[in-house]
Amino acid sequence: MTDTLLELSGLTKAYPGVVANSDVSFSIKKGEVHALLGENGAGKSTLVKTIYGLVKPDTGTMTLEGASFQPSEPRAARASGIAMVFQHFSLFDALNVAENIALGMENPPKMGDLARRIREVSETYGLPLDPDRVVGDLSAGERQRVEIIRCLLQDPKLLIMDEPTSVLTPQEVEILFETLRKLRAEGTSILYISHKLEEIRALCEHATILRLGKVVGTCDPRETSARDMAEMMVGATLHVPEKADKAQEGDVVLAISGLSAPAPHQFGTALKDISVEVRAGEVLGIGGVAGNGQDELVAALSGEMKTKPGMISFKGNSVGHLPPNARRKAGIAAAPEERNGHAAAPDMSLVENAVLTGAVRMELTDDRGFVRWAKAKDFAEQVIETFDVRTPGSHVAARALSGGNLQKFVIGREIMQRPEVLIINQPTWGVDAAAAASIRQAILDEAAEGAAVIVISQDLDELMEISDRFAALNEGRLSAPRPAKGLTIKEIGLMLGGAHDMEVAHVDA
Repeated sequence: MTDTLLELSGLTKAYPGVVANSDVSFSIKKGEVHALLGENGAGKSTLVKTIYGLVKPDTGTMTLEGASFQPSEPRAARASGIAMVFQHFSLFDALNVAENIALGMENPPKMGDLARRIREVSETYGLPLDPDRVVGDLSAGERQRVEIIRCLLQDPKLLIMDEPTSVLTPQEVEILFETLRKLRAEGTSILYISHKLEEIRALCEHATILRLGKVVGTCDPRETSARDMAEMMVGATLHVPEKADKAQEGDVVLAISGLSAPAPHQFGTALKDISVEVRAGEVLGIGGVAGNGQDELVAALSGEMKTKPGMISFKGNSVGHLPPNARRKAGIAAAPEERNGHAAAPDMSLVENAVLTGAVRMELTDDRGFVRWAKAKDFAEQVIETFDVRTPGSHVAARALSGGNLQKFVIGREIMQRPEVLIINQPTWGVDAAAAASIRQAILDEAAEGAAVIVISQDLDELMEISDRFAALNEGRLSAPRPAKGLTIKEIGLMLGGAHDMEVAHVDA
């Protein structure tokens, strides 16, 4: 009897202008945690969608436990024992946990029986979850537990996880890893996709690396360095971001004083008495678990949400009343977390998306408001070239780009406008190692040229790499910033949990 669970042989899938997967072959063993690695646009998403029945390959075959496997839709894949936790959660905020899980089941039991099963599974796998809680009140980590438990109730043979730790705290990551190790011990196979290579090294025993749709190598992550894996992914030497030496601190450019604002909607977070100054040439890193006020803070700083006079000042002038375009003209640029639908309009071309935020500072419209299309096209193509955005051209719709490539375009579009204040929420979310290094370097370069930069991220390694000072956002409150250099993960974890500065300062690292 073979120990192979799933075998892929010669899978190929082409779309107009791009071959997403080209002759992909590899196998996943029973009870194995198998990593699927590759830079943005390497073909990972297409491949897992093929396994899950969302995409039909042009050529090639799959076998599951020795039998032909050709799922026509996700329902067929689930019936065969394939479960998937997507990077973007598909939950309804207004429903409770049990109701959300029932919606993802073919034949859900009675709600009382389902609630009991949820409690049993959550206790068995160390994923505490109350089936009666409304999803809109859950943290990002708890929402992920809903998705995982929904999968575990199917008793899967293979669990596919796409960027599962991108919104988790270090403590939640440990809980997740313990769950996955328990599943592995019980014989469940896991296909794990992540750009966090140290996590891959800690969890996975085998890795398949894709580049431009093809398998270019395999390795044992436990015996391969993160840098070596990253260089296999990109086929080149990996650049490590470098901070410029700073002779002295610059002037205060952005001052936030007693910033308070109500939650914009039922499941939002109110901002509570936030005060901080950001100087020219400085990178202020703000960490926090998703749902603690990050989106609201970006909205207040960018002008999407107006605030009372005096709460936000730019170069000594109150700007809280100004809308986004007026702030952009003054020199304040922002890139929100959500790429499709917020930072970019999915059905508009990259040229049109360049105009959306670049019209004022890059003078992409004339005095009458008409778009200067040639100039807009040049600007979009400069962003594409400078930030290595993988796309057939600037005419392509934003939705056609992979998540990582759209992220590079969005960040590049803001940085290339040379703002005096730059606010970025989740700059490298879902971006591969090489692209992440490039974006981080661009942020550091922007600060070196005198911009005041605020980076909001759930990637603590990222914040420690690029930040001069670090602050934590918890339930709409911001801790006092501390120098990033020398901060330990334990201290940061306490700050993220809302510990007072005196408690944090006396933690034994």
